[in-house]
Amino acid sequence: MKESKGKKDSLIAAAPHEDLNRLLELILESGARMMRARASSLLLMDPKTQRLNFRVATGAKKNEIKQFSLRVGEGIAGHVALKGEPLLIGDVSADSRWYRQISDQIGFKTYSIACVPLKVEGKVLGVVEFINKEGGGSFQESDLELMNVFSELAAVAIENTRKFRLVEQENRELKQKLNLSHDIIGESRAIRQVVEDALRVADSMASTLILGESGTGKELLARLIHQASARRNRRLITLNCAAFPETLLEAELFGYEKGAFTGAVDSKTGKFELADQGTIFLDEIAEMSHSMQAKLLRVLQDGVFYRLGGNVAIAVDIRVIAATNRDIAAEVKSGRFREDLYYRLNVVELHMPPLRERKSDIPLLARHFAGIFQKEKGYESIEISDDAIEKMMRYDWPGNVRELQNALERAVVMGRGKNIKVEDLPMLSTESTLESMPVGMTLNEAVNEFKKKFIEANLKNTDGNQSQAAKIMGIQRTYLSRLVSRYGIKKSGR
Repeated sequence: MKESKGKKDSLIAAAPHEDLNRLLELILESGARMMRARASSLLLMDPKTQRLNFRVATGAKKNEIKQFSLRVGEGIAGHVALKGEPLLIGDVSADSRWYRQISDQIGFKTYSIACVPLKVEGKVLGVVEFINKEGGGSFQESDLELMNVFSELAAVAIENTRKFRLVEQENRELKQKLNLSHDIIGESRAIRQVVEDALRVADSMASTLILGESGTGKELLARLIHQASARRNRRLITLNCAAFPETLLEAELFGYEKGAFTGAVDSKTGKFELADQGTIFLDEIAEMSHSMQAKLLRVLQDGVFYRLGGNVAIAVDIRVIAATNRDIAAEVKSGRFREDLYYRLNVVELHMPPLRERKSDIPLLARHFAGIFQKEKGYESIEISDDAIEKMMRYDWPGNVRELQNALERAVVMGRGKNIKVEDLPMLSTESTLESMPVGMTLNEAVNEFKKKFIEANLKNTDGNQSQAAKIMGIQRTYLSRLVSRYGIKKSGR
């Protein structure tokens, strides 16, 4: 057993840093070899669906068996997971708990099984089973000690990986909280009012709809609501609905079961499950198709959903915050957005003001962003000239705060000194964009005309590089591609 103990320490230490599946395969292969078993499997429990999924396996049918799963309590493995106690079955055909359908379907004759639970601090994570002793014998009580060593190895490796990923997630969230660029900066009446309203909303469970142009900081407002709420210690999950086609969006939101479609080699937890007990922020909600809107409405009404390919209802407790840069009332009136979903989401409506309506915040924001980027470049300080401030105050910032942030970053990176001058600023024009706007068209037509020109200007500024333009505008590359097609913009870029 000393050899096993040494291997155990080595594997446990490596668990957070190596691919978990490969590590479990190594453990299982070693166990099968030492147990003299012709096949073995490791099944992990999905706590939401209460099903055991075959995670790794050895033997002649190790790939075929991964498409199956068992309910907790079903079959010998399911019984071990339910009771938390090992089982040695010398003749499975004589045991009423034997679930033979899997063996029959994959064409593997099973004679005997030794099955032990995977436990961490008394909690069952899954089971390990060894099948068919070489030479035709049966597994004995004396085998249990060795089996428990390998089940403990696997359980600790799984738990260490889980903890490692949790620490990574916490580190990402901490960095996000500490990143000053995520603060809502401003002292104008407009921004103080929306922050005050957001803090008032945070104390309730009301679904909230945040309206505002692209780049105004709608996600920052959603984060403020979450951080000020009773759910602050739970997750805030964000999803840009415009970034995925319908089929992928459904999988992202609800997750899927192993085998639900080609390529689904394992089950996946969706955003709704990840946000359980916390908050989910659905950005660009108006980009959802009608069918996805209907599915989302059912989840919001019932509080339950099904993974793709699943038949087990999953209940969640989630606070929903949605956002859009569209005129959502016009979308409802035109029939492009479901009225019932609109009222379900719009219990409280908040408006993030565009930067042109809070120009008194521009000097404060500019110095804030310059301070962030000066640290990245290693400068002790960066000053902004009065002429540069004046130019920024005259400009209408169609890309809002995001465009201002990008402008200051470029000025710091590309500027020739520690003083930002007028010529360092990349704005398209110092003249008011409103003065050049055409009249005689509807507001929706004017918005679409502006979007088209804004995209064309950004693509021109990036020499047609759509990836770079999308980054500057703060949208997904796939969403920009759809807008390019929608507005008939010539695709001259990459």
